[in-house]
Amino acid sequence: MRILFKSVGAVLLVSLVAAPIAVTAAGTGSPKLKRCYMGKYKGEKVVKTDAEWKKVLTPEQYEVLRGEGTELACSGPYWNMHAKGTYFCAGCGLELFVSDTKFDSRTGWPSFYTPAYPENVATREDHSHGMDRVEVHCPRCGGHLGHVFEDGPAPTGLRYCINSLAIVFVPDKK
Repeated sequence: MRILFKSVGAVLLVSLVAAPIAVTAAGTGSPKLKRCYMGKYKGEKVVKTDAEWKKVLTPEQYEVLRGEGTELACSGPYWNMHAKGTYFCAGCGLELFVSDTKFDSRTGWPSFYTPAYPENVATREDHSHGMDRVEVHCPRCGGHLGHVFEDGPAPTGLRYCINSLAIVFVPDKK
């Protein structure tokens, strides 16, 4: 299993839905423009070369989203976050989860019992590292988000265990 030893936080500035957002990765000092895509995924794909992904993602985000890595437990900025808001794919800005479905799984990773919309997350079997699991990835850009397990709370019984480096949080407007 790939493990990242460095966590990276993000500061987000959001103006309007589907408007550009500025993401400043900790330690980089330079904002990268991305877009938020609220609502159900409608099938449009984001396709980039590895070189293009390396330009828009931090090395840690690239390792998780493109290399299917995993950050250390309790190292990401969102595992213990309790603010109200929405979580988007750090690769392409697709709306993935809302804070109302987040729960404390005591695993050290952000956990949700359901996605914002079923279409907004995709799954596939993962038999790597001698384990049988179900990987969760973004259907829009193909980025690795984490895994889903059948040990979550009601009403779904699912636990979407997501890497903080694979998502960005946008707080609700007050």
